[in-house]
Amino acid sequence: MLNNIGLPGLLLIAVVVLVLFGRGKISSLMGEVGKGITAFKKGVNDGSKELEEEMSDVAKDVTPEEEKDKA
Repeated sequence: MLNNIGLPGLLLIAVVVLVLFGRGKISSLMGEVGKGITAFKKGVNDGSKELEEEMSDVAKDVTPEEEKDKA
């Protein structure tokens, strides 16, 4: 259904949205979308850093279980 919109259709949709919401509302909405994307990327990066730290902590402790029990 949406495969054949084309450039004229997209421009028409953009004009209708601009008329309905106004330039100020759209710019504030895009600002909020940008903040959301930034927060999402930060969360993904923080999560991957935590996983890497956990994996490095696990990798550091390579003492066999038998020697841990003797100590």
